[in-house]
Amino acid sequence: MTESEDHATPDAVSPEPMSPEPMSPEPVSPEPTGPSKEELRLAMKAFRKRLKLTRLDDESRLGYGPMSSGQSSGVAAITPPDSYPKSVWQELANQGKLKREGGGLYSIVGS
Repeated sequence: MTESEDHATPDAVSPEPMSPEPMSPEPVSPEPTGPSKEELRLAMKAFRKRLKLTRLDDESRLGYGPMSSGQSSGVAAITPPDSYPKSVWQELANQGKLKREGGGLYSIVGS
């Protein structure tokens, strides 16, 4: 084996010295300002639609209707649609458009 081949082996390669300075962290991007007005509007629309469909589904079971006792749906709060992040629902609750009912459920204020 020649001297040049000896230096090419992995054992002969010396590791690069570590820099004494710690790596500086990546620059932090500014905090997002929150959901846009359009996103909040669309989320509220989706929430109303889900609530309406949940109530209709509840009322379509046996025991409801004009020939029975005529009860309306007892659904007051629902889990918001998963198509929007939790921060959107929290912002709508902070604005007073939705009410947190606990357990991840929300209801429309005034209904």
